[in-house]
Amino acid sequence: MPASWTLLIVLALAGAGYFVTRARVIAQAGGDVRRLHSRPSYHGWNAALLTALPALFLIAIWRFVQPAANVTPVAILALVLAAAGLGLALMRSAPGFRARNAVEATVKGLLILCSSIAILTTAGIVFSMLFETGQFFRQYPWHDFFFGTTWSPRFGGGSQLGILPLLWGTLYISLIALAVSVPIGLFAAIYMSEYATPRLRGVAKPMIEVLAGIPTIVYGLFALITVGPMLRDWFAQPLGLGSSGSSVMTAGLVMGIMLIPFVSSLSDDIINAVPQSLRDGALGLGSTQSETVRKVVLPAALPGIVGAVLLAASRAIGETMIVVLGAGAAARMDLNPFEAMTTITVKIVSQLTGDNDFAAPETLVAFALGLTLFVITLGLNIVALYVVRKYREQYE
Repeated sequence: MPASWTLLIVLALAGAGYFVTRARVIAQAGGDVRRLHSRPSYHGWNAALLTALPALFLIAIWRFVQPAANVTPVAILALVLAAAGLGLALMRSAPGFRARNAVEATVKGLLILCSSIAILTTAGIVFSMLFETGQFFRQYPWHDFFFGTTWSPRFGGGSQLGILPLLWGTLYISLIALAVSVPIGLFAAIYMSEYATPRLRGVAKPMIEVLAGIPTIVYGLFALITVGPMLRDWFAQPLGLGSSGSSVMTAGLVMGIMLIPFVSSLSDDIINAVPQSLRDGALGLGSTQSETVRKVVLPAALPGIVGAVLLAASRAIGETMIVVLGAGAAARMDLNPFEAMTTITVKIVSQLTGDNDFAAPETLVAFALGLTLFVITLGLNIVALYVVRKYREQYE
């Protein structure tokens, strides 16, 4: 029996259980719902949940463990569980049954399960990277990885897998991107929330947020075709800083444009959430509007603004397509922003692409690079938490 048929039958039984149980308790109460402990709809939902949830969990677990196996035995067992749940719900249906408590407990359990899935997924990602990273460091010296200044993977032996050139390119491009996105995004948020008229705000904010919906590959093509040649012809070649259209500056500028909506939209929402009473109090004491924004509104909105900047930084560190097309794939350490460089994420993709030996250090290095990115992002979160706590001690 196909799994889709089983799902349809289980859902049909759950729907039938809802209406049958609801009608049953109303009949048991003699048509007077005031005699029921819980509303009839709760009795119906209790039956639907008892019918559907065990069967659906069984099907989901089986498809996860054995996706290609025969599903007929599981389908039969799922239908048996659904029928048993429906029968149990009908047996328990009575005017005095606390159906609302049962439904709320079930929903609470589902919410806990959903939150646990997110936590367990994060733990699974971390442990998988730790395991593969351990495999890598058994084959390649850790000090050469963390302190090496040359990135030259060669399948078959003789690789130099120093992370410093990749880390430098990642931080350099991200710094330029944040230098573009944070001031522009923050000033745009301040203008839209404090100075713009409602009509202008209704037009400007959606237009800014359109940038967030553009695919990163389009930004990459924009960097490759337009921004890179423009920076090369207008700045790099006249100043004698390079002749390549692929550069750190190209990727950083385009990535900064992409990150503007992340900063502006979140900052705008946070600034608008500042109580109006704080503004009124500052204006009533004689502050100008600009002084109110600088000394009252922005300090009160600092935790949210820090979160927006952190989100933008994490997004910049994890970007790949813009870097591939805008900055190139050269692993080097250089202060010249018009030279081609690359990032950790680009090399993760390149090391896992193709028909390579998965047990080779040249492939396993991708997991060490991924774990390094995870630690960097965790460090950003810790720094942001410290800033927020320090702010709260000063202003609360």
